[in-house]
Amino acid sequence: VLMGILSCMKYLMFIFNVLVFAGGTCLAGMGVWVAVDPAGFQDIVAARAVLSAGAWLLLAVGIALSLLGFLGCCGALRRSRPLLLL
Repeated sequence: VLMGILSCMKYLMFIFNVLVFAGGTCLAGMGVWVAVDPAGFQDIVAARAVLSAGAWLLLAVGIALSLLGFLGCCGALRRSRPLLLL
């Protein structure tokens, strides 16, 4: 019974980390889109001064989340506690 619970937790951690990775990739993609083509995004956001800072913030947060999600996926599959704690 204990091995079944541990196996279920392993796959749940993997799925959660895949979702974090996907969300980080989407945020990074939006950050790149806003940084490269701010004219297409200015219709949505009225404040133009905040737009470039927001684009770089989205990009940085997206890259950080993608990295953490990837390391979490590797840690869940390998059952590596340091990777999961990172």
